[in-house]
Amino acid sequence: MILRIRQILVKEFLQMFRDVRMRMVVLVMPLVQMTVLAFALTTDVKNISTAVVDPDNTPESRQLVTEFTGGGYFDVTHRLSTDNRVQWLLDAGRVRAVIRIPLHFSGDIRSGKAVTVQLLVDGTLSNDAAITLNYANQAVAHFNRRMVSERAGAAATVSGTMDIRTRAWYNPNLESKYYYVPGLIAVMLILIGLMLTSMAIVREKEIGTIEQVMVTPIRRVEFIIGKTLPFLVTGMVTMTLMFLIARLIFGIRIQGSLPLLYATAMIYILGNLGMALLVSVTARTQQQALLTAFFILVPSILLSGFIFPIRNMPETIQWLTVLNPMRWFLQILHGIVVKGVGLDILWMPIAAQVTLAACFLTLAVTRFKKTLE
Repeated sequence: MILRIRQILVKEFLQMFRDVRMRMVVLVMPLVQMTVLAFALTTDVKNISTAVVDPDNTPESRQLVTEFTGGGYFDVTHRLSTDNRVQWLLDAGRVRAVIRIPLHFSGDIRSGKAVTVQLLVDGTLSNDAAITLNYANQAVAHFNRRMVSERAGAAATVSGTMDIRTRAWYNPNLESKYYYVPGLIAVMLILIGLMLTSMAIVREKEIGTIEQVMVTPIRRVEFIIGKTLPFLVTGMVTMTLMFLIARLIFGIRIQGSLPLLYATAMIYILGNLGMALLVSVTARTQQQALLTAFFILVPSILLSGFIFPIRNMPETIQWLTVLNPMRWFLQILHGIVVKGVGLDILWMPIAAQVTLAACFLTLAVTRFKKTLE
């Protein structure tokens, strides 16, 4: 019995490590992914891109901004004197928070009056928004203590000099469903497209029907299209059903353009199918294809910004996420479904998504030709 078990073990190890690609998948890829993801995965919320509307522009108002930025949590990227660009900055995702300081801020502080400062927060990332509001309250409390300390013994007693009024846009109650439900739809689409399609062509190779297909008059591009369209239609139907569930069960309405949503979803699914077909035409067995698809799927989800904010990752990892279709589709989904914005705001992630889909499909067709030769 021991001899038979040993022979089976030797056979399995030889079969596993005979192919260079399988050795890469089993040994190298897990180590590389563990190293990369260990740097990228963090739940800290830092460097919150912030716009400051400061028509007062006095030492006191600048001191307040310093309180917000001193801890490294808020990063002032835009300084404005009016509210004209606030809507656009939040819609485009250029900022996650806006600090609005009133015009007579300094005068009211000096006279001991109560002052109200408004903080606008992008509520599409409900967890980040709640943490942002907590940081803001801490900054205001520290500013009030500083004002009390500086004016101690003065004629005017300052206590609780300033109050802050907060408001979350797009998601006033900071309900996490408005973030996670669209994100889960993106995850399910990449899961279906990548895992199933990755075995489409390699299955033909294993059962020996690929040669029979290629001796027919069908062209290689036509063969790829024939393999892609069923999964594309399945993905679109699945997405429709998921949005129906989101509406009926979770009460999530699509705020933006429905045709734009479906057009961008089609591009996203095509990009995923391109990746899957690229895996399928280069793999020799279904096991190889499945393992490779799995090792693509995990980083695609973790490095998309769905679980961990991209802006908190190291700069090198942030550049790598540019090659991830899911990153761009999440921006599009939250923009259309939650914010209700259109093509004028989402043109950049849509362009990136189109480019990636075209590249993946082209590589799949090219590699398919080379594989047959």
